[in-house]
Amino acid sequence: MVDEVIETKDGLKLRKLVELKTSTADEYQNAMLDRVEYFKKQNEKKSIFNSTIQNTVVSTLSTVLDLKIQVEKSLGQETMKKVHDFLDEFLLFGL
Repeated sequence: MVDEVIETKDGLKLRKLVELKTSTADEYQNAMLDRVEYFKKQNEKKSIFNSTIQNTVVSTLSTVLDLKIQVEKSLGQETMKKVHDFLDEFLLFGL
């Protein structure tokens, strides 16, 4: 999440959480995948086994992230906000 710093009249600095848009998630996903690809190429020469494991993990995570993005797109902003609010209330109920 991206956060904004808000200064109160007492001089305290508070951070206000801001929701990320789906396009920002796409940018983060591309940046992560580019970084993983870079390290994959760096480590590829060291071990074929490690390279295979890394490729499997990365492709699985990529698939999960793509699925999450598609679900968010299909539900829409309002429904996602309701789902997030419900999850927050559910998780905080246990505390």
